Amino acid sequence: MELKPIRSEEEYEKALNIAARYFDFEPLPKSPEADYLEVLMMLIESYEAKHYARPVTDPIDAIKFRMEQKGLTPKDLIPMIGKLERVHQILNRTRPLTLPVIRQLHEKLGIPAETLIGPCAKIS
Repeated sequence: MELKPIRSEEEYEKALNIAARYFDFEPLPKSPEADYLEVLMMLIESYEAKHYARPVTDPIDAIKFRMEQKGLTPKDLIPMIGKLERVHQILNRTRPLTLPVIRQLHEKLGIPAETLIGPCAKIS
C-alpha cells in the first residue's frame, strides 16, 4: 500500500489489514519495514481520531475505576484528597475536584489529567 492520507473507510480497513500482518511478523527496529509500519500507524491513528471520537469519561467514574483496579478504599485516597469526609464528598459528587487534587490523582494514580478535568455527571 502506498503511504498517503486515509480518506475512506475502505482505505482504513485496507491499512488495518496491512498493519495486522506486521504484528504477526514484527520488522527489525530501524529497518525500512519498521519505518513503513510506524508511518502507517500514524495514518491509522489520524483517521481514527477524526472518525471515531472517544467517549468522554466522567472523572469520578475514572477515579472509582482506578480504585477498583488497584484494590483501593476511600481511606487510601486521603493522602491525595484530604480528610475522609472530603474523599466521600468527591466520590458522591457533592464536592468538585480542585486543581491540587487533580494533580495528586494524576501523579499518584496515573489517571490522565484531561479525564480528571472533564465534566462530572452531576454535582449536587
